[in-house]
Amino acid sequence: MGAGGGGLYVGRRAAAAGAALLLALLVALLALAALYGRCGREPPPPPSPRGPAAPRPPPPAAGPVRRLPRHLLPLHYDLELWPRVRPGQAGPFAFSGQVNITVRCLRDTAAAVLHSAGLRSRGAAVRGPLSRPGAAVGVAGLRQDQAGEVAVLELRGALRAGSRYVLQLGFQGRLEEDPDGLFLTRYTDRGHSSMLIASQMEPTYARRVYPCFDEPAMKATFNIRIIHDPSYVALSNMPAIDVSEVKDENGSLWTVTTFNTSLKMSTYLTAFVICDFDYVTRTERGNEIRIWARKEAVKNGYVDYALNITGQIFSFLEDILNVSYPLPKTDLVALPDFGAGGMENWGLIIFQEASLMNFPSDEFTRRKAMIALIVSHELGHQWFGNLVTMNWWNDLWLNEGLTSYFEYLGATFVEPKLSLDKIFYAHVVQPILREDSEIARSLSESEDNIKASFSLMFLFDNITYSKGASITWMLSGFLTEKLFIRALTSYLKEFSFSNANQDDLWTHIQMVVDAQDEVQLPAPVKQIMDSWTCQNGFPVLTLNLTTGTISQEQFFNKKNRKSTDSYNNTWIIPISWMRNGSSQPLTWLDKSSKIFPEMQISESEYDWILLNVNLSGYYRVNYDQTNLKRLARLLESDPKAIPAVSRFQLIDDVFALTDFGYVPIETALELTKYLAREDELFIWNVVLLNLIPDNFESTLKNHEVYPLLKKYLLKRMLPIYHYYAGFIWQNVDALEDDYFAQLYLEKLLATACWLGLQDCLDLSSELYAKWRGNPDYKIPFLIRRTVCCYGIAVGSDKEWNFAWEMYNRTDSVEEDDDILLYAMSCAKESWLLYRYLQYGLSDTLFSSNRTSVIISHVVTKDIGHRIAWEFVTENWPLLSQGYGHELLHDVLKVMGRFVKTDVQIEELQVFYNATLEEDERGAVTMLLESAKLENIERRKLLSKVAIWLENNVDD
Repeated sequence: MGAGGGGLYVGRRAAAAGAALLLALLVALLALAALYGRCGREPPPPPSPRGPAAPRPPPPAAGPVRRLPRHLLPLHYDLELWPRVRPGQAGPFAFSGQVNITVRCLRDTAAAVLHSAGLRSRGAAVRGPLSRPGAAVGVAGLRQDQAGEVAVLELRGALRAGSRYVLQLGFQGRLEEDPDGLFLTRYTDRGHSSMLIASQMEPTYARRVYPCFDEPAMKATFNIRIIHDPSYVALSNMPAIDVSEVKDENGSLWTVTTFNTSLKMSTYLTAFVICDFDYVTRTERGNEIRIWARKEAVKNGYVDYALNITGQIFSFLEDILNVSYPLPKTDLVALPDFGAGGMENWGLIIFQEASLMNFPSDEFTRRKAMIALIVSHELGHQWFGNLVTMNWWNDLWLNEGLTSYFEYLGATFVEPKLSLDKIFYAHVVQPILREDSEIARSLSESEDNIKASFSLMFLFDNITYSKGASITWMLSGFLTEKLFIRALTSYLKEFSFSNANQDDLWTHIQMVVDAQDEVQLPAPVKQIMDSWTCQNGFPVLTLNLTTGTISQEQFFNKKNRKSTDSYNNTWIIPISWMRNGSSQPLTWLDKSSKIFPEMQISESEYDWILLNVNLSGYYRVNYDQTNLKRLARLLESDPKAIPAVSRFQLIDDVFALTDFGYVPIETALELTKYLAREDELFIWNVVLLNLIPDNFESTLKNHEVYPLLKKYLLKRMLPIYHYYAGFIWQNVDALEDDYFAQLYLEKLLATACWLGLQDCLDLSSELYAKWRGNPDYKIPFLIRRTVCCYGIAVGSDKEWNFAWEMYNRTDSVEEDDDILLYAMSCAKESWLLYRYLQYGLSDTLFSSNRTSVIISHVVTKDIGHRIAWEFVTENWPLLSQGYGHELLHDVLKVMGRFVKTDVQIEELQVFYNATLEEDERGAVTMLLESAKLENIERRKLLSKVAIWLENNVDD
């Protein structure tokens, strides 16, 4: 599935339900921790041909996963699908169809078991053995097991091993608007309401559309035909080869579109779209590429950029992998509503509309980069996932991790102004290092553990995508890209149109390593890589430069766990390093601790060591105080002596080590002294995220640390602030190729305004006034949120009323509406905030989902949290009708940040006692007690920061 929907976005729940869910998750995670980390250590078998036997997704399905018996192997499907939908029809909607599946019997059986979920099957029959024309096996009964999502054909005779048969089933199903299986979507195009039908089969939704063998290793070929209304066009994986007509039982005319026979593929890759879209097209190396979208979007050129890059990325991947794309056409379809960022169906890739469209007038790199990344991800799947598919979902990272790696290579190929290493570290490695330290699951695991543990949808998470990509990046680094690509080519060619597991990949890498002598590894590839894919978490290296000793341990939160007994994993770790600015040969740590004499440093303060140069390995580094002081001094005198990505990593590592109790906060702060000389926005962003976390501004502003932080930070921010403010005042278009400015300038500007920098406040006020004077003027989008917020904050009710007027314009776009909803909560007058909350109660002024957003924005502001709390408690009878406990959970989450005393807990508890059931109150009490303890710890930490700032603010 797509990168844009790479991770799972779980909806918010009620306070009590959230606590119960948290408790259940903790129990599940503890169970998983016991299960994971047990990949086999047996030597990998020699490679052999494998036959068919082997991007804010839909919500997970509950229950254990059931595998099919291995009696039957599908070879070919003849599938007819007939959605009974006419334009303008009100519904309810249904679809029907017929599937004939040619199978080979592998073991004698008196029953045919295949997947079917939510379908009504009819007319079951079995033809064969096919070696005897006209032969058939009687069907005694058809049994549906809805819990196991299977249909069982009870037979009057046995199917015999070695023979081929055809299973015939008619079926019917409901066509819903939920985006899984076959679904219907309503949208508006050129002012008219329209409908379309599309599909989303991954991981196990094909069985909701037609009875099938719905497992990735049960590959087959498909002949598909779709019956549809004549005003629509039908698309599937292969090109259409015939269009004819048929009449239904009422004599009404329908169109029949028949498609060419597919290549051998998994059921989750079958795809269907029935729509009234237009398209743009071009052909690249014989591959006909068409981008389909709403007619208005195509006419306005919104998909032209996607068309321009798709062929280039295809060619790039073909060239680098040395494996040709095997299909004659590729359709990319932009759906107005789709659950994931994109879905890689072979030959018919489906996207969320926002993931594929770019306004032709928008020359800024940020939007193009996002489209390039998502398109590149889905095109990468045409090799990793479609051509070669994992044996089963436990090795999903072979699809998503490898593709998430290549998505960055493809995107930076078509947008060469992007810095590959910087965006990969900022978008992939750094965020997953933050997340992986708290998740008790490994990248790869045995099928049995997954089947017993959780829904398959939980595998579509950042561990699979981003950790998989990060491990791949590390692997490519220590092998060299040349050897890595050579191994991938061998792997792809051997398992084309078939399936593989991670040991198959290790085997092909080992073959390439064994065939050369430039790269020497300390252990077999399988042993090295299993240490990264079969254990949860990752290591932190501790370096003692007096002795040259490097030790490793699993990175975990020492503040929360008293015992380290369960954290005894070890990894085989590649260590890139430099000494005094000179790169050194790669070395390895293959045990818990090891002495490296070459890393002992002298007493000279100019002798320093840097490990994991450019974040080439998936781990953190903890230096001793001697080296950290030397690195801090080096940053102050010559920051460019350390590569930009390593500066980013050094700061992120030390703050993470502080958070988890490895080093004191003062150690991290020492590394910020140099920041007046830092000109990289992506480094500034990681500093500000650590010093001023999002949504904690009001907490900091009410603490004694604020004036000290203001003086300390502004002194260091001014050079980079003035550099970018110059562009904003004079020519913001000059930043169109500065990708990190488009991502992170907003945070820099917001921080400067939050710290009270007058130039920033004047800038916001002036640009906002310019917009008030001419509503057609566009505040630069990359700073629009901050400008609107502080334009209102330093203004009066006139500025607020103008924002309200602009929000209510009928021609406003959703992105601007979201900015204004946030900005109106920035008012500094209490009565304006209270009026804003009152407006939120009006059904005529706001849709119900916007009301909760307004409350959530106001509750995070300096003066807003008390106002929002009083508003919620006073209006709870009315609010509870629309939101119930979900809104309570949102408010509690923010109010919890301000709980410092038992009296405050009691105040909140009184309200929750009056609104929650008795069995729910205990969970809320626990959450509030936990929040109080966290806040006490935070205040202790802030006091330490304040003391350090007081001693260093004038340095």
